[in-house]
Amino acid sequence: MIKSKKLSKYKIVSHGFFDSKGGKSKGIYKSLNCGIGSSDYQKNVKQNLRIVCQKLSLNYEKLFLLNQVHSSKFHFLNKNYKKNNKKLTGDALITNQKKLIIGVLTADCVPILIYDNKLKIISAIHAGWKGAYKGIIKKVIKFLLKNGSESKNLVAAIGPCISQKSYEIKKDFKNKFLNQSKKNEIFFKKNKNKTYFGLNKYVYYQLKSFGLKKIDIINKDTYNPKNNFFSARRSIHKKENDYGRNISIIMIN
Repeated sequence: MIKSKKLSKYKIVSHGFFDSKGGKSKGIYKSLNCGIGSSDYQKNVKQNLRIVCQKLSLNYEKLFLLNQVHSSKFHFLNKNYKKNNKKLTGDALITNQKKLIIGVLTADCVPILIYDNKLKIISAIHAGWKGAYKGIIKKVIKFLLKNGSESKNLVAAIGPCISQKSYEIKKDFKNKFLNQSKKNEIFFKKNKNKTYFGLNKYVYYQLKSFGLKKIDIINKDTYNPKNNFFSARRSIHKKENDYGRNISIIMIN
């Protein structure tokens, strides 16, 4: 588990970015696979989610996850929310409720945890290139600002994700981003006739564009096996038929 130095300053918040170690799953899911949507044994995944909560002394029954679809849809869980067996679909959660654990699952995409140190609101965002491109980060920040947050009070942590040197892309991918804005050129790098995309840089600049100053970037490449994270791209390159998911969680104590 990795913690953000900036978020760790606030004792009212519990959080963690978890890698693939310390769980019950076997084979390609070894060992802390938290992906309910994976083809792993559900019993193992649930045990892994319990282990995650236990690591931070949190109540597993209060863990809230989404059915993630690489969208720009988010959900605000206020005091009227009721947890049932039906999962909400979307790619970000926001809450002002104490003891409610919100989390996102990733396997190369960017997990982002945000805390408003004045209003005591938290958010967990799943930002793959599709979600970030569609505006999931902007929508969450705009919602927070519209509801009383100020940029100076928002603390954001960009968690482990695929690094630029591991993220080779094709020409049509780059063109898509350049059509959105010519300024996006800065997120691409050429090396030996190959083009690479800096996903966490793209995410960082989106947060920065809203005036956020307290931004932590945890530079751990999920594609590199030495870092012990699940990676969708690495699994595809190894011709595996599925992959585990890393979890990132945050809660107001």
